[in-house]
Amino acid sequence: MTELCRRHGISEQTDYRWKAKYGGMELSEAQRLKDLEDENRKLKQLVANQALDIHALGAVLSKKF
Repeated sequence: MTELCRRHGISEQTDYRWKAKYGGMELSEAQRLKDLEDENRKLKQLVANQALDIHALGAVLSKKF
């Protein structure tokens, strides 16, 4: 296992973590999980950007002219 990790340039810890996460999954299941994680990351970024916009609008509207 050490030689395989070295050949692919990953640590053994990474290999164990990947086995724990993806072990026993079919390739299609692992790909679906990756796609869902990517979509979730994009949605979280969208929500964060909207929260910033709301905060900025609230700051502008609360100023007295």
